[in-house]
Amino acid sequence: MEQVFGYIISLGASVMMPILFTIIGLCIGMKFGKSLKSGLYIGVGFVGLGIVTALLTNNFGAPLSDISRLYNLQLGVFDMGWPAAAAVAYNTAVGALIIPICLGVNFLMLITKTTRTVNIDLWNYWHFAFIGAVSYFVMDQSLAWGYFAAIVCYINTLAMADLTASKFQGYYKDMEGISIPQPFVQSFTPIAILVNKGLDMIPGFSKLDIDAEGLKKKFGILGEPLVLGVIVGALIGALAQFDIKKILFLGVTMGAVMELIPRITKLFIDGLMPISEKTQEVVKNSQFLNSKFKIGKIYIGMSPALVIGHPTTLVVSLLLIPVTLGLAVVLPGNEFLPLASLAGMFYVFVMVLPYTKGNVIKTFIVGLVALAIGLWFVTDMAPAFTQAAHTVFEQTGDNAAKIPEGFEAGALDFASSLFGWVIYKCVNNLQYIGTALLGGCTAAMLYYNHKRILADERNNK
Repeated sequence: MEQVFGYIISLGASVMMPILFTIIGLCIGMKFGKSLKSGLYIGVGFVGLGIVTALLTNNFGAPLSDISRLYNLQLGVFDMGWPAAAAVAYNTAVGALIIPICLGVNFLMLITKTTRTVNIDLWNYWHFAFIGAVSYFVMDQSLAWGYFAAIVCYINTLAMADLTASKFQGYYKDMEGISIPQPFVQSFTPIAILVNKGLDMIPGFSKLDIDAEGLKKKFGILGEPLVLGVIVGALIGALAQFDIKKILFLGVTMGAVMELIPRITKLFIDGLMPISEKTQEVVKNSQFLNSKFKIGKIYIGMSPALVIGHPTTLVVSLLLIPVTLGLAVVLPGNEFLPLASLAGMFYVFVMVLPYTKGNVIKTFIVGLVALAIGLWFVTDMAPAFTQAAHTVFEQTGDNAAKIPEGFEAGALDFASSLFGWVIYKCVNNLQYIGTALLGGCTAAMLYYNHKRILADERNNK
């Protein structure tokens, strides 16, 4: 099984997801051609997203490193980026079987009515494997601790996906029947709720209600994500002391990223919606599912890549790139300078926007608070991440897990996650007391979600 799932994972999201969605489409009664087309749209979306991410990392890695060197911004935790975190996660004993184990947990939760989400975002299961792998290594390579951490993270993420589904579907267009069961994204939901409520209590703050469209009206062409991208890209080149040719190139490249992301995310929507609609229809009309397991309404758990092209996400992510670099240098106790991880900035805001209602100023403040806390989390988890990365590199020779001499390892995604850090601290520092706390909180989430589902079913009869 380890070899089978290891091979599937090695295909990458751009190949694995089209195959998966084609199979799902056939299983729910869609014609082969339509199933294949849906799967290929999603695969092409992942290819496009990979190209855009490569545009950022390949073209901005050097200037950001030059800025770090020129202005003496070097810190002790090396940013390995999410590909390295995923490599560490999947190349461990925990990661090898994370997909079948989590799918089994998902099925049990569905039939016990403790979730409505079917999490088919298999590629992003590496987040659960990551926290499991870190716990596995800090607890003397104990599989029991590793799988406990991964499963606790999985269960709580599915519950959060259910709890936030109506907000998500209400804010984003064409997302009926979709939820987001990705722990990195969901971990910012509590911060968004708290900060948003705090901002609403400030007299007169509600007047600063500017969304991405309002930004365009207020600042004209300067409020366009495309133009903002050009400005920020050129600014990075100027700070790196590049010549005018390279400065202009970086400006246009960042502008291209801002313009291409919304177009690419539309491919995900075009591929997913036929699958989602057909799945809802099959579940609703299936006598077997309703008589045997009494499964009613379900959500299709999908990648947050579906909606990262929202204009507010693009604008706020862009503004926070230089701000986060400065924050990392001045923040007391922080040792992590995000460089490779900045390409994942867009994912911070997927579940923030439904609570800030797309308000650029609120979203920026929530992002600033979340990233400041996240930098501390990455710094605190760095020794455990370093131990895991060293072991994986020694055993597999995977260069993605190689750490430069004299550095510890870190990554914004998933090490800056509230969920990941809390589970890590409970396992590493509190151990059996932490196990009881995590178990109690997880049971409470299951109970609460179960009650919600039953109440909703009664109300809809």
